[in-house]
Amino acid sequence: MGTYLNPGNSGFGRIVSGKYIDKTCMIDVINAVINTPDSLICVSRPRRFGKSYAVDMLSAYYDRTCDSHDLFDGKDISKTESYEDHINQYNVISIDMAGAISSLKRKNQSVDSIVDYVCEGLYNELILTYPELSVLDDVSDCIMKCVDITGKKFIFIIDEWDAVIREAKDDDVTQQSYLDLLREWFKNRNFTPKAVAGAYMTGILPIKKGGSESAVSDFREYTILDPGPFTKYTGFSEDDVKNLCEEYHMDFELMKKWYDGYEYESVGSIYNPYSVMETIRTGDYSSHWKKTSAAENLITYINMDEEGLQQDILKLLSGEHLRVNTRGFNNDVESFNSKDDVLTLLIHLGYLTYDKKTQRVRIPNEEVRLEFIDILEMPKHTKLLQLVRISEKLLDDTLAGREEAVAKAIETVRETNYAPQYYNNEQALRYCIKFAYIVCVDRFLRIEELPSGRGLADVVFIPKRDTAYPAIIIELKWDKDEEQAIGQIDEKKYAAVLSGYEGDIVKVGINYDSDKKIHGCRIEKIRR
Repeated sequence: MGTYLNPGNSGFGRIVSGKYIDKTCMIDVINAVINTPDSLICVSRPRRFGKSYAVDMLSAYYDRTCDSHDLFDGKDISKTESYEDHINQYNVISIDMAGAISSLKRKNQSVDSIVDYVCEGLYNELILTYPELSVLDDVSDCIMKCVDITGKKFIFIIDEWDAVIREAKDDDVTQQSYLDLLREWFKNRNFTPKAVAGAYMTGILPIKKGGSESAVSDFREYTILDPGPFTKYTGFSEDDVKNLCEEYHMDFELMKKWYDGYEYESVGSIYNPYSVMETIRTGDYSSHWKKTSAAENLITYINMDEEGLQQDILKLLSGEHLRVNTRGFNNDVESFNSKDDVLTLLIHLGYLTYDKKTQRVRIPNEEVRLEFIDILEMPKHTKLLQLVRISEKLLDDTLAGREEAVAKAIETVRETNYAPQYYNNEQALRYCIKFAYIVCVDRFLRIEELPSGRGLADVVFIPKRDTAYPAIIIELKWDKDEEQAIGQIDEKKYAAVLSGYEGDIVKVGINYDSDKKIHGCRIEKIRR
């Protein structure tokens, strides 16, 4: 059992000995294309979405030097027709590129030696296992000869294949050397059909468009935007999470609030698997992304403020869904040509979720929302921080019934560049209100135009279960008066819609007088 060559099944054995959700049928998807033109597969998804688990699973299943039946018998893959045809039937080369780079750094070596480092390590393992290969001095020649000796082709498994591209983003020579190696293995008529039964590569970003990465252009690519047959293996399904919550006595609704939000038409909700398992381990419903390097990336991209990106982030925090053109993204972290490119990158990193039908993005869940809020509250973002502070005081004034202060705060927000440019109707006023109450997003469920049977309440904030806030019903008027707005809340019996809610309710009537260009506010409370 080697580091690169036929690594065995101990990695997957360790995984299944703990809390494991059965995703083994992913193997059947790969079995279906082995030794075909579609056998080169590249899957990109965010960090902490189970890529490394899949790598250990595939190594254990295909490695011919071990017997993995004990690990897979009884799992979903064992019920498929392809199970026995491929289990432990191939030589395996498994390379963790991010791990290899870390090893280099630990030895105070530069990333520019990564290709030599990996090839030397693989070569040494090959000749140690098959001494007759020592007459050859090229690793690819050794792989070819190994196929002749064993009668078994290779399954290549490369975890975070793009780590070198990201790490050496300013080093064209290192990138080219690495891509030449991949081309030699996967785009070489003298090698690929003879030695490669299949390849499975993982990455964070899709393959770069129109660049020198043609070395991997023969790969069938499955991204977070279009995972194809790998959709159901992208993360945990809703049923997976429900079963885990039942088994470990966790609160499913809290789990859904914090880690749900990635949705695909074919499978429904997808949850962040790392965060779900960390919550089960710690009992702490919070953001677990802060413990990963992914959170550091978010700061960099938001600070770019490409074409007013920060303002769009604020819109997303207020609950808006923004239209994004994902087609222009070049699949790298340097060449941003528009705000849409940055937003598309955030989709690939898992910070936003994308609806293919509407072509819109949104913040998926509470975990990610808190990451955005923490960054926007940094001192560098003074305008955004000022808005958050205004909103915080506005919420306090609303709950305390300070009507003049509420009207003044809305007026202040109206004068910022976050309000609509054309402030000329009730819809514009509602848009302004969303930004004014921006701090409510992590404390309340906001519902616009909530039906009551007699009409639609403009904006309703229902407190989340882990808060002690009252509910807030806001009725908006344009060129009328705030008393009329409050009266409509009573007349239309909007409060009755919240019959299942047992706490206090704050009624807020807001009117804008377009002649005087001032806001008026009336606040009343219903105590229960």
